[in-house]
Amino acid sequence: MPNSFESFSFNKQILNAIQDAGYTQPTPIQQKAIPLIMNGQDILGIAQTGTGKTAAYILPMLMKLKYAQGCDVRGLIIAPTRELAMQIHQNAVDYAKYTDLRIQVIFGGLGPKRQIEALSTGLDILIATPGRFMDLYLEGYLVTKKIQVLVLDEADKMMDMGFMPQINKILEIIPKKRQNMLFSATMSQRIEKLAENFLLWPTKIEVTPQATPADTVTQALYFVPNFKTKINLLKHFVENDAEVAKLIVFCRSRSNAENVYKFLLRRFNDKHVKVLHANKGQNTRINAINAFKNDEVRILVATDVAARGIDVSNVSHVINFDVPIIYEDYVHRIGRTGRALNTGIAITFCNPAENYFINKIEKLIKQTIPISPIPKTVFIEETPYEEKQTIDREIDNQKKKENPDFKGAFHEKKLSNQKGDVKKSNKPKAFSGKGKTVGNYKKNAKKY
Repeated sequence: MPNSFESFSFNKQILNAIQDAGYTQPTPIQQKAIPLIMNGQDILGIAQTGTGKTAAYILPMLMKLKYAQGCDVRGLIIAPTRELAMQIHQNAVDYAKYTDLRIQVIFGGLGPKRQIEALSTGLDILIATPGRFMDLYLEGYLVTKKIQVLVLDEADKMMDMGFMPQINKILEIIPKKRQNMLFSATMSQRIEKLAENFLLWPTKIEVTPQATPADTVTQALYFVPNFKTKINLLKHFVENDAEVAKLIVFCRSRSNAENVYKFLLRRFNDKHVKVLHANKGQNTRINAINAFKNDEVRILVATDVAARGIDVSNVSHVINFDVPIIYEDYVHRIGRTGRALNTGIAITFCNPAENYFINKIEKLIKQTIPISPIPKTVFIEETPYEEKQTIDREIDNQKKKENPDFKGAFHEKKLSNQKGDVKKSNKPKAFSGKGKTVGNYKKNAKKY
């Protein structure tokens, strides 16, 4: 197996760019994929995030296209999010800097005028999100008949985000005779079925088991009863743990991300923290990522829009403030740390309703996430009545998914009240709902 980039027969321009990027030897996915891609084979690649998938397909694409030619796109890379598209574009520009290949990126969230102007100057490689690609194609700004290479990056995420109609349309409007590549950190049965539809006798490359976290990431799980206690525990790590040098805090929703950001903002002011989610304008999102990359801020609060493809070096910690409900996203989130053989720590906060998702994630990654006790200095808040009700409803819904005959605790309470067996009470209950005090929470954490 090749253990140097020189063994791939890259030209001098590409080798110089690789050297400038600081790469000394190819990663396992690059060792396996690059020779096959250079030979023109279709590839189905599965590898952990942060293992060099982008270079694995861009470097041989540059060799295949070699030099600028004509005005129309010849190499097309489709990515699910604008952040990932921008990251791929930056990498491609860096790798091609000693060539005359023209590389452009298009994505939604910004007006198309400047992107249309860039396309009009001619291009060889285009990185695009599916929606913006189809919009500009239908308006006549893109010609696809010369496309020789197609890459779908993070195809599983594109399926989760509902992009399959656009993907199918893209496959209809590009030449049938082309080289295809599909890369992802996870590969579900749906993705394998998609691969069968557009890959021609593909070679499957799997350098690690599917959905396996990198060995360089140390995982920890904290059972936390409610939102306010999660905030207290986050405060503990941010203020008291000296090893937390560069942190990404992942939240499930935009509202949670805003609440966590506002809390940290009050603690540290804008010089230490930025927030990234879909409600933010494109320029705000770009500025947040760049500030985090350039060490201008220590903490980035984000939704899963930032979980994939954002290559930021030296992230010491990832904290999952909320457990992801798309189980594969757990791998992508914690993959933001421990990159390029560096070590990192991934911490997950789990309330009672989220333990269901933890069990599913552990089955997916074929690992048990080690449980850590809440530090004694962290104050455990009582769970507000409304939050307790919400958690109980979520647990009921989870039980119904597993057992359709399950009627639910709320159903049983309603029947009991109708019979007069239980008196109604508006009094808020303790966290457990079974007479256990908040102080006993730590002792019972493992019982979820």
